[in-house]
Amino acid sequence: MADYNHKQIEPKWQQYWKSNETFKATVDKSKPKFYSLDMFPYPSGAGLHVGHPLGYIASDIVSRHKRNKGFNVLHPMGFDAFGLPAEQYAIQTGQHPAITTKENIERYKEQLENIGFAFDWDKEVQTCDPQYYKWTQWIFMQIFNSWYDYDAAKARTIDELTAIFSESGNATVNAACDEDVPSFTAEEWNAMSEEDQQSMLLKYRLTYLSETAVNWCPELGTVLSNDEVKDGFSERGGFPVIRKNMKQWSMRITAYAERLLEGLDTIDWPEPLKEMQRNWIGKSKGAEVRFQVENSDLEIEVFTTRIDTIFGVTFLSLAPESDLTAQLTTPEQKEAVEAYVAQAATRSERDRMADVKTISGVFTGSYAINPYNGEKVPVWVADYVLAGYGTGAVMAVPCGDQRDYDFAKHFDLPIVPVIKDADISEQADPTKEGEMINSGFLDGLTCLEAIDKAIAFAEEKGVGKGKINYRIRDAIFARQRYWGEPVPVYFKNDTPYLVAEKDLPIILPEVDKYLPTEDGDPPLGRAENFTYTPEGESEAYPLEMSTMPGWAGSSWYWYRYMDAHNENAFIDKDVQEYWENVDLYIGGSEHATGHLLYSRFWNKTLFDLGHVNQEEPFKKLINQGMIQGRSNFVYRVKGENKFVSFGLRKEYDTTAMHVDVSLCRNDELDLEGFKNWRPDLADAEFILEEGKYICGWEVEKMSKSKYNVVNPDDIIERYGADTLRLYEMFLGPLEQFKPWNTNGIDGVRKFLGKLWRLFHNGQGEFEVSDAAPSKDELKSLHKTIKKAEEDIERYSFNTSVSTFMICVNELSALKCNNRAVLQDLLVVISPYAPHITEELWSLLGHETSIVDATYPEFKEEYLKEDDIEYPVMINGKMRTKLQLSADMSKAEIEAAALADETVQKWLEGKPPKKVIVVPKKIVNLVV
Repeated sequence: MADYNHKQIEPKWQQYWKSNETFKATVDKSKPKFYSLDMFPYPSGAGLHVGHPLGYIASDIVSRHKRNKGFNVLHPMGFDAFGLPAEQYAIQTGQHPAITTKENIERYKEQLENIGFAFDWDKEVQTCDPQYYKWTQWIFMQIFNSWYDYDAAKARTIDELTAIFSESGNATVNAACDEDVPSFTAEEWNAMSEEDQQSMLLKYRLTYLSETAVNWCPELGTVLSNDEVKDGFSERGGFPVIRKNMKQWSMRITAYAERLLEGLDTIDWPEPLKEMQRNWIGKSKGAEVRFQVENSDLEIEVFTTRIDTIFGVTFLSLAPESDLTAQLTTPEQKEAVEAYVAQAATRSERDRMADVKTISGVFTGSYAINPYNGEKVPVWVADYVLAGYGTGAVMAVPCGDQRDYDFAKHFDLPIVPVIKDADISEQADPTKEGEMINSGFLDGLTCLEAIDKAIAFAEEKGVGKGKINYRIRDAIFARQRYWGEPVPVYFKNDTPYLVAEKDLPIILPEVDKYLPTEDGDPPLGRAENFTYTPEGESEAYPLEMSTMPGWAGSSWYWYRYMDAHNENAFIDKDVQEYWENVDLYIGGSEHATGHLLYSRFWNKTLFDLGHVNQEEPFKKLINQGMIQGRSNFVYRVKGENKFVSFGLRKEYDTTAMHVDVSLCRNDELDLEGFKNWRPDLADAEFILEEGKYICGWEVEKMSKSKYNVVNPDDIIERYGADTLRLYEMFLGPLEQFKPWNTNGIDGVRKFLGKLWRLFHNGQGEFEVSDAAPSKDELKSLHKTIKKAEEDIERYSFNTSVSTFMICVNELSALKCNNRAVLQDLLVVISPYAPHITEELWSLLGHETSIVDATYPEFKEEYLKEDDIEYPVMINGKMRTKLQLSADMSKAEIEAAALADETVQKWLEGKPPKKVIVVPKKIVNLVV
């Protein structure tokens, strides 16, 4: 093959890897393991654009390099296949989501294979495959059959809890549980009916049913997560979303709040991502205080981090969803409160918390009594208070909190100072504030002293207690959708029971439509005989009609990759012991408070129950940046079908119009392609500059609407997969956002051509020499070996590409075709450009893949300089050059310069006034 032809080489080696199962990973205890993982994709119908493979290319480079370094590498890929987009398409077309999903996965796999990834496709998982979600259901059952023991700081089985109840009741149990759990003795427990016992256990289980405020989208007929709601509308479809209370499955992630915080100190993750999780978990120390409602038996419980400011409370605020809202609303205020609650239901929690400008609220008509000073304070409803955070009620201190202050000013409520020289701030730091004033028995104390004394007062009087609170809330674990994992639960007299393990998986049933039933049940309510008959019983009981949320299947998938075909367990213990957990995980930071938090929660639960041996799932995590689009623009003369080139646009009255970037090359417009792009452009006219139409450009997010989406298939067709891989790394540091710009891709393609020519003579014939390498050749090679390895170890891929280009240029200048040098260079470059290096490796006579080659050993001796040429400057003019040993000291260099005959001639026997030696650079003499 005379010239480098990627269209022949790349399919050849992709087929070789597939046929030979080159990347299939098995347990091999003779080698150290390395587990490299990418956040697996949701297979959308649009397929991949060039931004998607960025992280995959980086992890692929590391995986291939680790294999060359002697590691046994697991690098799998699969698909997060359940989701709302496929279901919405099914609703619109009537086509089963499985069909759409299968087609999309096939398209994704084709694109991924074309890029040449070293994936072990034998371990592929799809979350919608019953043989996969069988084990998702099994994990749900383990969590359902668990409770969290705060004293032991771990999850324990529900059987252990029932044993405790049978022997001593719940007096000694310190567990994560519902707020309304009553105390009971062993006798009372043993006297309960089975139904009552199960209801009580449900208050302790890590998976439980409860009334919860949710984001309900009537049009989609399902609950949405906060991430799926924007400005009160569903992200998918733009339908209105309201807040409503529904009976839902939830998981007690709150039980793990402290361990989730502590675990962040044990893993190598980006600090900004860790901080996002810390903020989401939101640990705060404070106190709970109860305000008695005037003329009522009701109490309003609040959590506050600043109980020392309680003398400054001038009103209480309730969340619109709070059960107390309706109970405390007087008849006179009923209409106003109900209207306000209805309006608040149209806004997501995220919008309510983020909106600091809008001030809204309504008075309930009721008053509460401040337990510290006996003063009567009005009870309001305000949508900046959330039902799920704390107690769903806030004691408002306008002098110490900006929102409370704005609210009080807006509604003309009192503002009482309680902190000397205090700044109004939600983040007020008690350690930096002055003494308390107008605060009764707390007057004159520092804030920290006042907090301690106020908590002691609350506990002594029985009106409150010190408490640590967390912002994180239990995770809702149900969606009223069709396309998701069925929950392995049936109901007997409204009490949930697990199906038998032997009956897993509960298969997603067929339905006539993918919409809720006429009665408002989820789509599974349309299935015929969606029931379960327990062994030994004759009656069939209804199965749960909600499905699991999208995060269920992605909260454990890395374990299934280790042992993908195991039919008897979710993972074999010996296999898990070998692979342990993920060494390198690459994905987006947008998953910080969703997938990455839920995954850690599930992993810790499985660890507690003895199913896995690592508490954290991902040792190191890298957030890859986004590749942004580079949009192109044409400039249309207003009112005409005439387009002006970029440099001339200001001479006309024009409007900028996005144009498909595929019609532009180096910003020059393909005029005929443009006229064929749309019917209305067929008779377009052009005003050119120097015979060309030059487009404008701007960096924006890749989007179909901006016509700037670049398909990797097009890049691979024109330039090759190796060029794509190298170029994506060359664009800049992995973690940074960077624009896609095909204007620079030609240089990368030319580099590969240059690499190819090192192995071929002037006639295009393969030719290498077995002669001994020269010193300069070895120096160039070993600089590259050292730099490439250092770069990969610190995940700095863009600088390696530059190093490869420099090395190939140096070897080309040296006319190097030395087998020993070029062979080692191929191994170094192969993780980045696997196809061309495989081809050249085979041409060198190797019968095995380059992925099995050993990474060349760096030898420092080849970088040592024997002699350095020193220019000698006398009074600013160069008078001679000296060849001196690289190991000479400054004193030795100075002595050699002064002893030189030419220098002596210019000194004319006089000693120099000054001698300046810059080692390895220059000698300066002033006379």
